[in-house]
Amino acid sequence: MDKIAIITGSSKGIGAATAVRLASDGYDICVNYLSNEVAAKNIVETVKTYGVNAISVKADISSEKEVDMLFQTVDLKLGKPFALVNNAGILFQQSPVVEMTAERINKVLMTNVTGYFLCCKEAIRRMSTKNGGQGGVIVNVSSAASRIGSGGEYVDYAASKGAIDTFTKGLADEVASDNIRVMSIRPGIIATDIHSKGGEPDRAERLAPMVPLKRAGSAEEVAQAILWLASSQASYITGSTLDVTGGR
Repeated sequence: MDKIAIITGSSKGIGAATAVRLASDGYDICVNYLSNEVAAKNIVETVKTYGVNAISVKADISSEKEVDMLFQTVDLKLGKPFALVNNAGILFQQSPVVEMTAERINKVLMTNVTGYFLCCKEAIRRMSTKNGGQGGVIVNVSSAASRIGSGGEYVDYAASKGAIDTFTKGLADEVASDNIRVMSIRPGIIATDIHSKGGEPDRAERLAPMVPLKRAGSAEEVAQAILWLASSQASYITGSTLDVTGGR
């Protein structure tokens, strides 16, 4: 088996931690990023310390053309992927629904939903045993927001992640005969800079007391769960969603 992984949105946060964790398990890594080239190259250098191959590829996953380019670049420089971690996602300033614009909502859905569909489509073309592939694993990064709803803050983001939970189940059923497993993972309150993008840098600290474990999680803890789902230890799991939420 060629252990090659594409992790979207992996220049920082959960994606970066996942790139490093998979590299430590012997995966060659494609670090996908949207704008922060320096951060992406830094993760590539960290990944290479594990003795694996690594590249960074700039691509906006909401663009079909750029997703095609991303996968073609991986084909040329690394080979056919065995694992796809759909992690790239966006959210905007905290806002009630009554103040949201169609432009904002559509941008969230284009990246967080359409982007996942596009990346899965290209991955399946390469992984499917019916197409001569070796099979593979897809892990979609959802969010506990899909269960909680995030009222008054990010209902658009939460709705996009609810779509991913449904997409994961349907796609898993569709491609099981292609020897492809599809799972989603729902992080809870994780200490990353995504909260700053929403206008509240200390959000994880504020919400930590509401978590049964009384703390925010780390990107590395989520990455460890993703590694397990992608591994042979989880070989009889597909179509499932794993909560990494501290019990919330």
